[in-house]
Amino acid sequence: MSRKNPLRRIRNLLNRRFFIALLILAQLTIIVLMLIRSLRLKWLGDLLTLFSIVTALHLLMRNDKSAFKLSLVFLILLFPVFGGAFYWIFHFQTTPVGYRRKLSRIEQESVRAFAVKNDAYEEACRALPPCRKQMHYLKENTPFPVYKNTDTRYFSNGASMLSQMLDDLKQAKRYIFLEYFIIEDGLMWGAILDVLRDRVEAGVDVRIIYDDLGCFMSLPSNYAQTLRSMGIKCELFNRFHPLLTSTQNNRDHRKICVVDGEIAYTGGVNLADEYIGERIKYGKWKDNAVRLCGDGAWSFTVIFLQTWSALTLKTEDYESYRPINHGNLSSDGFVQPYSDSPMDKENVGEHIYLRIIEQAQEYLYITTPYLMADDGMMSALKLCAKSGVDVRIITPEIPDKKAVHFTTRSYYRPLIRAGVKIYEYKDGFMHAKTFVSDDTVATVGTVNLDFRSLYLHFECGTCLYRTSSVMDVKRDYLETLEGCREITEKDCKTNVFISFLQSICRIFAPLM
Repeated sequence: MSRKNPLRRIRNLLNRRFFIALLILAQLTIIVLMLIRSLRLKWLGDLLTLFSIVTALHLLMRNDKSAFKLSLVFLILLFPVFGGAFYWIFHFQTTPVGYRRKLSRIEQESVRAFAVKNDAYEEACRALPPCRKQMHYLKENTPFPVYKNTDTRYFSNGASMLSQMLDDLKQAKRYIFLEYFIIEDGLMWGAILDVLRDRVEAGVDVRIIYDDLGCFMSLPSNYAQTLRSMGIKCELFNRFHPLLTSTQNNRDHRKICVVDGEIAYTGGVNLADEYIGERIKYGKWKDNAVRLCGDGAWSFTVIFLQTWSALTLKTEDYESYRPINHGNLSSDGFVQPYSDSPMDKENVGEHIYLRIIEQAQEYLYITTPYLMADDGMMSALKLCAKSGVDVRIITPEIPDKKAVHFTTRSYYRPLIRAGVKIYEYKDGFMHAKTFVSDDTVATVGTVNLDFRSLYLHFECGTCLYRTSSVMDVKRDYLETLEGCREITEKDCKTNVFISFLQSICRIFAPLM
């Protein structure tokens, strides 16, 4: 494995990256040269400008988020001769019509697979009236049931999650499903891989999906074949190609681990060493995860199999994966796992966040790596605070992407003026994505408060309704708050130049 020869691994990675970078640069050069050459003909330049204006009008009439339309229209009109042509060259390579239809067909065929005998929707609605609208939305507009017979456990860091996950993986008897945005060779992945190889030898069906762009800098291009040689079934999500294409925007940002359909994990933790504190990256890494043991794990089993079917073009017999027997499980509340896809235009992650904001009465605590939301989300947060709810948001002080963090800070002032309290995690990078409110509801998952997570990526998470883990999320939040610095309106004051740059960055926030 690459761990035995790190220099060779690094050389292979750099060679691949350099080759792909050259191909993309060559494409850009050819397109620019062709367009510049066309400017020698004045009539052609005028025609291209008119084409850009028509393209901008077309975008404005589309039924898309206004922030996306504004970004694209601004970019096109900023370069009126080239803008329209660039947009359509980019667009025609990217519209994933075939994949959208394929995934839609698979989801329709498997919608009944989510159904369970012990659907707890009616009981949950009676027990938790404030959460009824949220549960109704997920049940009626998506196929995700409410479960009761589920034990939940919250992890406030990746190291504690890994310890429990390894124990669960070692007990797998039928299958192990892993779907992750980032996998990187190191102590964490090495420990997991050792268990997976052992389980394969014991006859367990082990399958892995990883995002090719997410692992672009962390795994060799032939790593899927390496895993297959070990007996592990592996598929790459949206293989990265050296072409100018927006399909690269639709990444598989999910984090899912399923063991025998009885145990499932999700949260912000990827399978790389910084997530367990073994590698220092942007200071101390703050993350979290949640473990479901019982009926609630089944939704994640189906979600994984849907993606697997879309990648392999093979129909799965979902019923054959049903858990045999959970045994007696303690259940102190309700859970409702969910996934989100950019293919169906149903912004599940955004709608869940909006429902939690709307129903908050006493407090609303949020952690997010990025804070770049559209007008609807911003208005909801401000209205919540103006209504007397204690709204607090923690973001990182040490960024992983400086341009994104620079833009995130431009959103602080209007929120603070409305009464929202903003904090920055001083020790390092805040990667957790959680909402918790009123000791009643929480969600732990993969959805950031930015345009990519809310509208472009494949995401997932779990809604927790009055489980003990809801209080664990709150407790972890308050403990984390002790290591944070509150941002005041005075801290947000900048000079004219910085304010201008932040305004420009906000225009292009949907494209970051």
